[in-house]
Amino acid sequence: MSNNEKNKEAVRLLFEEVFNKGRMERLKDLVAEDYTGARGEKGIGPLQDQIKGLRTAFPDIHYRLEDMVSADDKVTVRWTWKGTHMGPFRNYPATGKSITNEGMAIYDCRDGKVKGVHIQTDQLGFLQQLGVVPVNPGAAASAEAPRFIDKFFIPAAGIAEFHERMRVNRDFLRTLPGFIKDVAYEHPDDKGNLICITVAEWASMDALNKAKEAVQAEYKKEGFNPAEMFQRLNISMDRGIYSEVRN
Repeated sequence: MSNNEKNKEAVRLLFEEVFNKGRMERLKDLVAEDYTGARGEKGIGPLQDQIKGLRTAFPDIHYRLEDMVSADDKVTVRWTWKGTHMGPFRNYPATGKSITNEGMAIYDCRDGKVKGVHIQTDQLGFLQQLGVVPVNPGAAASAEAPRFIDKFFIPAAGIAEFHERMRVNRDFLRTLPGFIKDVAYEHPDDKGNLICITVAEWASMDALNKAKEAVQAEYKKEGFNPAEMFQRLNISMDRGIYSEVRN
């Protein structure tokens, strides 16, 4: 078997044995110890964690290899995968939805083992199928779409904790149905305190009201009390629901 054929076989088995069947023990036979992932992560361990996370979220996931081309030390693959979203994935809670997605990758190989990868997937289509992003974002972002706007005053001592809580909240909001987009603006005053404004745009008032309920349920699950935090850090807030003015 030529080196090209060995590389191609390693990539094929990576999909069929590991991604599709969950046989993690095969990774050491198919992936080099100095493997570098798409985000720069090093080693087999992070790759194994990623595959486990994917298979936990989509336990029936199945990749179908549409095209595979090998040349020199590179193997190019185009795939379609299908699966049911039964567990949390990248902060997106399980939806029970059947998902179909496409992608392609260029694998760098050496002596019949995968040593690196460059991946491109249809992330927008994935999020649209989950219901995180509307199918027609432009149409959803109408003047009537409610904007949930908060203005915070944060004393200097509480800025770090506030930033972390804001990050957690924004990550959660982006997983909810009807969410369109959000932005945050901030500037410090002359005493080192922070003024922060957040704007979350929703497809409808119904989506916004359901999001409020979901947020409160998440707070209860976490054991987080925003009123206690605001009082402890002396944070003040002004909140309102606004619609865009278009003249």
